[in-house]
Amino acid sequence: MKKIFYLFALMGLLSSCVSKKNQLIKQNILTLRDSYCKAPFKYNYTNRLPSYNSDSILTANKGLRDYFSDQSILILNALGNLDEVDQIMELKKDSSVAAQVKVLQLKSKINSKITIALTELDAVAAEFDCEGERVAQIGNYVDNLNESRNNKLILYSIIAGASASIAGGIVKDEGWSNAIDIGGGVLGAGFGLSTLNPKGRKVEFIHQRNLLRDIWREKLESPNFPPFIWYMYTEKKFSNREKHSIIQNMKERWLHYQFDDDSDAADHSVIFSDGGYYRANDLHNRAAMLNQMQSATRTINQNINYLLLDLDKLIL
Repeated sequence: MKKIFYLFALMGLLSSCVSKKNQLIKQNILTLRDSYCKAPFKYNYTNRLPSYNSDSILTANKGLRDYFSDQSILILNALGNLDEVDQIMELKKDSSVAAQVKVLQLKSKINSKITIALTELDAVAAEFDCEGERVAQIGNYVDNLNESRNNKLILYSIIAGASASIAGGIVKDEGWSNAIDIGGGVLGAGFGLSTLNPKGRKVEFIHQRNLLRDIWREKLESPNFPPFIWYMYTEKKFSNREKHSIIQNMKERWLHYQFDDDSDAADHSVIFSDGGYYRANDLHNRAAMLNQMQSATRTINQNINYLLLDLDKLIL
């Protein structure tokens, strides 16, 4: 009788833990269905986009190469500040107070554009960070679902084994006792094997504003990114080796590490859609990709920092 009492006590304790965990999970998931990270508007592309003919731009402004790196010249062109730099270079020949004041005014105008660009970088990086945290929360939710399911199966396996052991001890007939032991062992093993489901549970996760889809498809423009940021992503001169753009390099890494070099699987992945049913592995991949884009976005600050250093050397 004591064995039976302990068995039911164990069942009640484990069932209570699983039930409470499920209640907490259901309460938390309600706050994660709609994205709280998306920007309140789309970016305006009616203004002139930066030219991608980088070689022509550098050739036309070869006089600036004594003061600026090629990347700095291209950023100045993208911000629309090349005229101000040309004026500063002319004014530097004049040592009058009026010329010096004009130089400071022009530098302030350039700095204003740079400040806006830095603010855009921070905004985009913050959205990637926020979306990454949101996806991580959903991923933890699915992990908890899988853990809860496995806990139940383990519980059933324990119950099956314990019940067979108790019943086998009660039944006096040796044939029936052996049959009960075998049946309980098979049933317990079946529950145990069920915990080895490699895919696990899935959950519906919607993201109609999908920044990763824009990166993967790499169109000429994206209304979800500021034009300047999109230019920095897609101009190959701003990548380390200058052979492929930041986005192209990122896509190659995703294809290799997230999709095992299966481009068809990547093209049809839920990650690049409006959303759908995600398994834990897909959610963790999406979180990793968002974090990678956040890091790539923040590295653009280095290019702007070099531009500021070049400007200071020009004016001093």
